[in-house]
Amino acid sequence: MEDPEPGARAPEAGASRGDRLPRGGSANRPANPRKRAPGHRSAERQSKADAPQQVPKGKKRRKRKRGRKVFARDGAAPQAGQAPATGRAAQAPAARRTASEIVNGGSSPLIRRPDASRRNDAGESPIFAALDLGTNNCRLLMAVPGRPGQFRVVDAFSRIVRLGEGLSSSGRLSRPAMDRAVEALKICGDKLRNRSVKRARLIATEACRSAENGAEFLDRVEAEAGLKLEIIDRQTEARLAVSGCGSLIDRDTNGVVLFDIGGGSSEIALIDLSGKRSPRLANHIVSWTSLPVGVVSLAERFGGRHVTPDIFSAMVDDVAGLIAGFQERDRINHLMDGARFHLLGTSGTVTTLAGVHLGLERYDRRRVDGLWMDNASVDGMIEKLLGWDFHARVANACIGADRADLVLAGCAILEAIRRVWPSERLRVADRGLREGILSELMADDGVWRRNWRNGPRQ
Repeated sequence: MEDPEPGARAPEAGASRGDRLPRGGSANRPANPRKRAPGHRSAERQSKADAPQQVPKGKKRRKRKRGRKVFARDGAAPQAGQAPATGRAAQAPAARRTASEIVNGGSSPLIRRPDASRRNDAGESPIFAALDLGTNNCRLLMAVPGRPGQFRVVDAFSRIVRLGEGLSSSGRLSRPAMDRAVEALKICGDKLRNRSVKRARLIATEACRSAENGAEFLDRVEAEAGLKLEIIDRQTEARLAVSGCGSLIDRDTNGVVLFDIGGGSSEIALIDLSGKRSPRLANHIVSWTSLPVGVVSLAERFGGRHVTPDIFSAMVDDVAGLIAGFQERDRINHLMDGARFHLLGTSGTVTTLAGVHLGLERYDRRRVDGLWMDNASVDGMIEKLLGWDFHARVANACIGADRADLVLAGCAILEAIRRVWPSERLRVADRGLREGILSELMADDGVWRRNWRNGPRQ
């Protein structure tokens, strides 16, 4: 099942007006010959030689955009009398050749397409991409830079794959779970190859980090999907989660506890904003931890379909015991009094709670991202979900069958966090690692320092 995503209705990857020929065939079609009277040929030639050649500029530009110079650059000129291939038919051979060229980060483009130079000549903004393969989800986000600190999504993909299913008991990724993930990653690979991507970072988190066969699985991904994923450590994961949520923290805020409840791990970052504020929120992290527990692993240990109040309480106590081992958990206790401190949650758990709280008939990211919930609202939603049986959770549009057995495990992790860092307010973020990756890639590339009023540099 695919999650609703911002940008899911964006134009299809690879579509470009520059790929189309004018109606009626080739721009080089010869004109119909005209009959001339005898003796006029030499006079006509002399007249043409004396007169200046006038070709409409617009016509020249149209021809250039339609690829006449592109074929010359690439050494792929069409044969005489044959129109050049367009659209995906022209791109497919290049995609097959360069599938293994997709890399992580760096300044090199992900893939060099035959029409990449044409896209730059047309003045289009560079595309950046971020892929996050987690324990529960496979997510891709592609965007172009906007105003400083902002970007516009041009394509997105999200699918629940449950890569970490059974991992907590076996220590290995199962064959069905790997098959589901590879199929989703193939779609991501196609999307990346159908775009002229300037920079990208493709990451894998807890499931691949902890599985005995994690490295073997990534070799299979590279061979079958043409994607080379990078396993990031827990500190990097916490930093990226923080980087993706900078715009949701108000200027008058002094302290924040940001948490990301994942499928196999949960990252917590303590953020001190009481001093001079840096443009990069991650610079204000004073302490962080990664709990080796997420919604999938917790639900597998305690059961997720039928959760009684006693089972829920046992889940909360289990997570609270893990937080107790975080020795620097009190680093921002002096900032926790008053309205200038709050929690910031970025995960499917908090967005699901927000959707149920709003009574949405269908999940709507625009209404959820940035929503404030007070203590009474959070308490009420957790109590409400505890009162629903499994089938009632499945029937809710914001939960569904894919999350019905996981949502209460997520609520237990959230409740343990609230007990250690009590706050009057919780802000909901429908964003996370991918947005953090994009923010860091764009900042490192310097695109926000340029003057975009006149378009990107050629």
